[in-house]
Amino acid sequence: MLAPAAFALDDVRYISSEKKNNAFPLFAAGKTAPFYISESDFPGVIRALKDLQADVNRVTKTEPALTVGKKAPKEKTLVLVGTLGKSPLIDQLVKSKKLDVKDLTGKWETFVVQTVKRPMKGVDEALVIVGSDKRGTIYGIYDVSQQIGVSPWYWWADVPVKQQENLYVEEGRHTKGTPAVKYRGIFINDEAPALSNWSKEQFGGFNHKFYEKVFELILRMKGNYLWPAMWGSAFSDDDKISPQVADMYGVVMGTSHHEPLARAHDEWRRYGSGPWNYNTNPEKLREFWTGGIKRMNGFENIVTLGMRGDGDEPMSEESNIGLLEKIVADQRKIISDVTAKPASQTPQIWALYKEVQDYYDKGMRVPDDVTLLLADDNWGNIRKLPKVGEKQHSGGYGIYYHFDYVGGPRNYKWINTNPLPRIWEQMHLAYQHKADRIWIVNVGDIKPMEFPTEFFLDYAWNPEKWPADRLDEYTKLWAERQFGAEHAATIADLLAKYAKYNSRRKPELLAPDTYSLTNYQEAERIVAEYNRLADEAERVNAALPAQYRDAYYQLVLFPIKASANLNELHVTTGLNRLYASQGRNTTNDMAARVKQLFDKDAELTQHFHKGIANGKWNHMMSQTHISYTYWQQPEKDVLPELKQLSVPATADMGVAIEGSSQWWPQAKEAAVLPDLSPYQQQGRYVEIFNRGQQPFEYTITSAAPWLKVSQEKGTVAKEQRVWVSVDWEKVPAGAQRTSLTITGPKGKKVTVQAVVQPALQMATQPEGLVESNGYVSMEAEHFTRAVNGNDIQWKLIPDLGRTASAMTTMPVTAPSQTPGGNSPHLQYKVYLQKEGEVNVQVMVSPTLNFHNTQGLRYAISFDDEAPQIVNIHQDKSDRAWNQNVANNINLTVSKHQLKKPGEHTLKFWMVDSGIVLQKIVVDAGGLKPSYLGPPESAVLPAKQAK
Repeated sequence: MLAPAAFALDDVRYISSEKKNNAFPLFAAGKTAPFYISESDFPGVIRALKDLQADVNRVTKTEPALTVGKKAPKEKTLVLVGTLGKSPLIDQLVKSKKLDVKDLTGKWETFVVQTVKRPMKGVDEALVIVGSDKRGTIYGIYDVSQQIGVSPWYWWADVPVKQQENLYVEEGRHTKGTPAVKYRGIFINDEAPALSNWSKEQFGGFNHKFYEKVFELILRMKGNYLWPAMWGSAFSDDDKISPQVADMYGVVMGTSHHEPLARAHDEWRRYGSGPWNYNTNPEKLREFWTGGIKRMNGFENIVTLGMRGDGDEPMSEESNIGLLEKIVADQRKIISDVTAKPASQTPQIWALYKEVQDYYDKGMRVPDDVTLLLADDNWGNIRKLPKVGEKQHSGGYGIYYHFDYVGGPRNYKWINTNPLPRIWEQMHLAYQHKADRIWIVNVGDIKPMEFPTEFFLDYAWNPEKWPADRLDEYTKLWAERQFGAEHAATIADLLAKYAKYNSRRKPELLAPDTYSLTNYQEAERIVAEYNRLADEAERVNAALPAQYRDAYYQLVLFPIKASANLNELHVTTGLNRLYASQGRNTTNDMAARVKQLFDKDAELTQHFHKGIANGKWNHMMSQTHISYTYWQQPEKDVLPELKQLSVPATADMGVAIEGSSQWWPQAKEAAVLPDLSPYQQQGRYVEIFNRGQQPFEYTITSAAPWLKVSQEKGTVAKEQRVWVSVDWEKVPAGAQRTSLTITGPKGKKVTVQAVVQPALQMATQPEGLVESNGYVSMEAEHFTRAVNGNDIQWKLIPDLGRTASAMTTMPVTAPSQTPGGNSPHLQYKVYLQKEGEVNVQVMVSPTLNFHNTQGLRYAISFDDEAPQIVNIHQDKSDRAWNQNVANNINLTVSKHQLKKPGEHTLKFWMVDSGIVLQKIVVDAGGLKPSYLGPPESAVLPAKQAK
């Protein structure tokens, strides 16, 4: 059975291009089944059905007939669409027991798509799309659209539609059930300069024409809730038609966490009188808020309660819990007075955002029917969750989450930096703690957050469907729906990797010294990883049919190439400055390369704006992202400060070595390479560089025949990297120290010392990871043994983290454990070269103390020593939080005394649930500074070492 190239993002496909058994012919032999809907159904359902009519035409080049009326046409086959209680024909099918709706009646946003034989006289078979309510039917309609091959991003990302010669709907009953999270939505935010300028050019601003596109997108992704653009904009005031259109489409409107009673922030500037201060100006504020509730006019809204300072700032110093409780009480009185109903009958939220959570923690309460909207820290780490087992709050709990943010430690608005495993881990926490009434995510300008946005809404619909170990499958399905099956696996890998790489450090936070230029070959590994990704993305682009390229550029190629380019720009800037300090004649070459990369950044953006989709996306990628100096964005991208050198005409040799920023012969201390070991795959290098303009000859002589170099002699015009290796078959037993002598112009000599650590002389290869260069580095997923217990299990979250995958405990609602014995822990076998003190660095995700306890804790021990308990939230300072979110890691250190060298078992103990372990490094005295920590240690037979 051949499915359409694009399909519902699901592993259940019920529409095929080939007939199977008693499948319903939606389109066959050049003819489409006609559509019917009752004229008494919701206008929004009728409108959505017209979208399906257009979608079938997109896929088949044939438009189905559509009848909106009292009577269905007499056709052999028919598509019947309707909402329970709004469609007499659907209700008659139920009454005559031809349509079973027991799993629909009274449900929220639930639909069924099924075939019915002889539904009425003159009709042999009907495909029935029926919903429990307005949005249920709309979702059923759009589910069919996705199944026939129309992506929700067909307009917003120009995803093409593959033509089909036939469309058959499998016999049976097809449904997605009832959504797990009641309200699922997005917040358009921080929209200047990109989205605001784009919308002005495309639609004349944030008017109802713009929002029609947004509403359709949300509904196609089975979302139902929107906070509209709000900086300088006012949804209901800018275009009076917009609220009516939202209600007709079926999208629930809200206002952001700091915009009470359905009034946009900018409306106070327009119409407010006096200060935004309830202590001194309550009457004018009540009058202002009353206008917002009156204007709702029965439309579906979730009303925001409470108050923050003007412009989303904290309240004034004199504000207190009593005042805020009075504000909420007065706001609810306005709601009940205007609606002439108890306030509890109007959905409301109180957002515990920033300092408002502090008021809650100090005892402030709102009526039980109000949904408590819990927030993350603006960086994807949830701040608070309901306590396990506590009395249920009738209004429920929700989550306000961020994919985009303006604020400290740095804005991040330019590009997607949100890998699915991290979103999954945090929203899984939320769902398991029963924060499931509302999920809303700040998506910035909508683009370029397409992929994580759809995942967020899909996961909200059915969290059980997408466990952590299916995220790669989800990514592949998403890639297949946009681009077809042939390249889906490769594109999925590209999507996952670029988001992972970008999440290591947000692009706006990158600096020339982010990644080490000298230790562990870190900076060049980062650049190489990105550039390999960009090369692979280009390869796929060349192989894709031409009609996919505009969408591919938006969703895959631009973000990868732009991110790769930006990382290389920063690293090259760092090299320019390092080389200037060493007097290299390549200093100016590095400066020229930075300028090229800076220009390329602008070219990539220009192509996004003018070179694809006939200029449809002009302005959309205009967010500045280079040369931030503090948290707020620069007015424009600025070329980094670069060094220029004038070097002598004559040749002059300098030598640099891996692991040092110094150069020889100037440096006074000896040039000593990092140890060469059979247990580390990375090679070691020496760089011979020219500090003058004339080329020179060099030779390298080794003091030991088993110490090899990749090039013993040559000519250096600019620089030459020489790799140093060991012939492990010939090296004498025991530790060795020998040297290389590099001779350059005018007989100048530099001696580089090499320390060679021997292979372990043991009868059997030791188990685990072997210390080399004074450290052992291990990825969380490479444990020797996982000990489960007390109904708690260790769970791998694939691809979560800065380097590999992560480990955590399930269930995430498990109570705290006392470490020791057979309580849950992970064991890591390590081999250490000597006894004495070691420091253990543990890197965990920057999860917050979401239970408001003393902090989340783990314990660590070697062998049979008593576990040391470590609190990852011991440092509660703003400085610590800034560092953790900027680095996207929480690093803690414990000290241990080892009485003997050799094999040891390092144990990582669960104490509190919610901790996500990414990496452990044992520092035995040789650890060098780096951003990601050293690459993982290895156990290798000597003959395999490089």
